[in-house]
Order: sequence, then structure tokens, then C-alpha cells
Amino acid sequence: MEARACSKSLALKTTHVLPPDTNAYGTLFGGKLMAHIDDIAAIAASKHAKNPVVTASTDSVDFLAPVKVGHYISIEAFVTWTHHTSMEVFAKAITENIVTGERQVCTTAFMTFVAIDSNGKPVPVPPVFPESDNEKMLHESAPQRAKHREERRKSSKNLAKTFGTKYVME
Repeated sequence: MEARACSKSLALKTTHVLPPDTNAYGTLFGGKLMAHIDDIAAIAASKHAKNPVVTASTDSVDFLAPVKVGHYISIEAFVTWTHHTSMEVFAKAITENIVTGERQVCTTAFMTFVAIDSNGKPVPVPPVFPESDNEKMLHESAPQRAKHREERRKSSKNLAKTFGTKYVME
């Protein structure tokens, strides 16, 4: 498979933050923002893989600033690193005050997606290569994040086995 540039997977989304999407404090629900991030990150991964994808993990979602009702939210995502069938995607969300034009990074996230075929089975993805300095920094640090993901996944499997399918209080 021929390698593709990180920039070829870039996906963008801008939306207005409306009252039904906000909490009692007039700020965007974190879960709503996470859904927007998952959506646009999946599009970036699909663009790279040229196949449907499923979310394998959300490594981190860091909420850095509130997103207020009436503001815009813009999210960009792109593939930073690939393994055999999986892709790491970096996403950044920016909140913008419509009146003043003030913009602020409000969230960053790393997610992993797996490309699948029509039967839902994992399929290989092409390698990715960075071009900009920021892409190179994310690409070079990706193996360490992948190692951490694997360790966290093992721990999660152990927790699932320990707790099983019964409710904690049973």
C-alpha cells in the first residue's frame, strides 16, 4: 500500500452551540462534544483507510476551556500514525465567540480507529507520513501512546474479568 500524507486525512466540522446541547451552566455537554469529535475523527480515519472504520479507543479527551451557548465550535482531525489495521487520530476543537471573534482551543483528543471490510473484519491500512513540524511531533510520539494504549487495554480487560457481568452491588 502506498503511504499517504497526514494532511490527506484532514476532516473539519463547524457547528453552532445551541441551548439544547448545553448544561445548566450554559456550556456544551462534554458528551456532546465527544460525539462531535468521534464523528469527525472517524471521517478522518475513513478518508485515510478508504474503508469504513470503528472506534477502538478514546485515549484522551482533555477539556481545556468551556464552550458557551451561542458560540461556534470547530473541530479538525487527522491521522497521525498507523499500525497494521489501526490508525491514531488527533482531534482539536476550537470555540469561537461569534460577537468578538475570540477563539480558544477548548479540547484535544487522541482516538484509535480500526478499518473494517463489509463483513466487519479488520483490514490493513496504508502507512501515513507527516509533513509539517506538528505532524512530525505527533507521529514521532505515537509509538509511546500506542504502548500506553496496549497497557491500558490489558488493564481494562482484567477489570472486566474481575467484575464480570453482574452488577457491583449483587
